[in-house]
Amino acid sequence: MRHACVLAIFLTLIAVNGRAAEPFALEEIAPGVLAHRGLTAIMTRENLGDIANLGAIVGDDAVAVVDAGGSLAEGKAFLAALRERTAKPIRYVILTHAHPDHVFGAGAFVAAETVFVGHKNLPRALAARGDYYLRSFRAAMGDALDGTVIVAPTLTVEKELTLDLGERKIELRAWRTSHSDCDLTILDEKTGTLFSGDLLFMQHVPVVDGSLLGFLDVAAQLAKIPALRVVPGHGPLTAPWPQALEGERSYLQRLTADLRAAIKKGESVARAAKEAGESQRGDWRLFDDYNARNATAGFAELEWETP
Repeated sequence: MRHACVLAIFLTLIAVNGRAAEPFALEEIAPGVLAHRGLTAIMTRENLGDIANLGAIVGDDAVAVVDAGGSLAEGKAFLAALRERTAKPIRYVILTHAHPDHVFGAGAFVAAETVFVGHKNLPRALAARGDYYLRSFRAAMGDALDGTVIVAPTLTVEKELTLDLGERKIELRAWRTSHSDCDLTILDEKTGTLFSGDLLFMQHVPVVDGSLLGFLDVAAQLAKIPALRVVPGHGPLTAPWPQALEGERSYLQRLTADLRAAIKKGESVARAAKEAGESQRGDWRLFDDYNARNATAGFAELEWETP
């Protein structure tokens, strides 16, 4: 059985051009807590959308999966690797927010006993954006997206929710609009491990798809969570908590200050998008892919502040 599962992992990760990719890696970062590190990259045909950190928490009775990956192929590889570690039923698949690198793999986990869980706003976000995401990412990923479908949660979190996996409780918390409008965090009480989703970026420049000011506010609130370690949405698999927040908060504060200064000077959004946050460039990867977008969104939000 073990050899069959190993074979399945390798077969699932055969690249679409026919060359074998690396086997899907799951690391036990704390007792009963597994995590996979995604690449610090954009989603492509070659990487199968494997750019986000994923996880699983194993209780005495059942398993909770945290995010599902960026394609059906990655989701299947994740499932096969997880089955190498445990045969316990996957009771919950928790989707931390609506972005494709976290939800495109959900179809691999659809089963009669599995409940998909998300923020109260996640069903609406997926209904509004899901088809667009599938169409737009097809251009970059081609046939690597074959079979990928959008799976909406049937259990939603308005504020907080406790799930019991059998002598193991995990605390889910829904947050105000910040990185997006549908972010969840998951805290494993037993080990003090926090899964932040994309409310925390490390190495990968933070992405603002909701509210710049909200992101700053939520980052401050996150620091109060009594965790020992965090699994960020992107970056190293684990980092000490809450020190891990320092880089992200510095970036968001600098971007906000630069945009406020540009608005006060009467600069155009185009100029602000080129210059705001520029001093942070050396601290982050994919800066050119996302910073100007963050600045543009932040400018539109901040220009309506009361002087």
